Amino acid sequence: MARIVVIGGGITGTATAEALARQGEQVTLLEKTGVAAMASGWTLAGVRQSGRHPAELPLAQAAVAIWADLHERLGAETDYRRKGNLRLARTEAEVPVIRQLVADQRAMGLDLSYLPDNAAVRAVAPALSERVLAASLCPSDGHADPVKTTRAFAASARRHGAVIREGVGARAIRVAGGRVSGIDTTDGFLAADSVVVAAGINSAALLKPLGLAIPIAVKLVSVLQSEALPPLLDQVFGVANADCAGRQQVDGRLRVTNGLGDWPGDPAQWSEAALAPSPDDLAALRALVAHFLPAIAEVDIARSWGGLIDLTPDALPVLDAPEAIAGLVIAAGFSGHGFCLGPVSGEICAALALGQTPRHDLAAFRLGRFADGSITPAELSLHG
Repeated sequence: MARIVVIGGGITGTATAEALARQGEQVTLLEKTGVAAMASGWTLAGVRQSGRHPAELPLAQAAVAIWADLHERLGAETDYRRKGNLRLARTEAEVPVIRQLVADQRAMGLDLSYLPDNAAVRAVAPALSERVLAASLCPSDGHADPVKTTRAFAASARRHGAVIREGVGARAIRVAGGRVSGIDTTDGFLAADSVVVAAGINSAALLKPLGLAIPIAVKLVSVLQSEALPPLLDQVFGVANADCAGRQQVDGRLRVTNGLGDWPGDPAQWSEAALAPSPDDLAALRALVAHFLPAIAEVDIARSWGGLIDLTPDALPVLDAPEAIAGLVIAAGFSGHGFCLGPVSGEICAALALGQTPRHDLAAFRLGRFADGSITPAELSLHG
């Protein structure tokens, strides 16, 4: 039996460990802080297909098919709700962007509706203001609780025999004879036949000494969480230019985020205090969202925090097992929208770690696509 080590306690890492443990494999997950401590805890946690890159859409569709019954498989609540996703046009210039999004995604087989005016939008989301001119609606999209879900994957992995070591970080991946041999950790050496690198913003630093360059830019988002409100908005919302997104949680709190900003710090040296949004940041985010969701203007803020995003040039993840190093699997660069994909990303990584062929086409997600520098930077969407 292979000794498999997963680095990273986010949804990708815990889902990978769970998939492997469920198959009876010997798997250890290393998480340097705590499960769901980083991106998988910070995220908006949309579970969406709409707005996906054509290469990523099949993964999202497969994931959505899993989400409905995921709580039963994991034996724990995920707070998954399938109430739709709205992407809003707030200006005349944004209207054709939304109209084209609907046309393109319908052509790919996604059930997406175009809401052509404010009356149509407010018929499905009355809490939105008259400033919304049009929208797309994907009724099969939804959202979940990111911390509950990630911890549920970890707990299920443990029940199936996985070892989850929180507070233990990976320092270096050892390679001997062209294949993985183990990991130097903050708690000593750990032998391994296969290593899955699902370490988010820290993935590039782990791979660089192996001669593998993954071009990850670290970006900062701010998140605002309100006090609980009565039921207000069923759908996750986003906007045409991706400068904000949000939803109402099952507990009634609004959870909204802004677009991407630069993070000049060292990814290995972040702290909650360093990432925390300033009062001016929060005021700007509140005003941005209040333009079309007036209820947020006066509500009390319960919490706020900053999160770091591992962004690739084309905003697509790397899901690969590079031929140069046998036993190495990479799952990184999810670019702010990897939460929905977690159940499928875990299946993919588990298959790669076992030397199997995944059931999904990974051609668009290979690390080698960055080799010649020809990737065109993509427009970003922070909806999931």
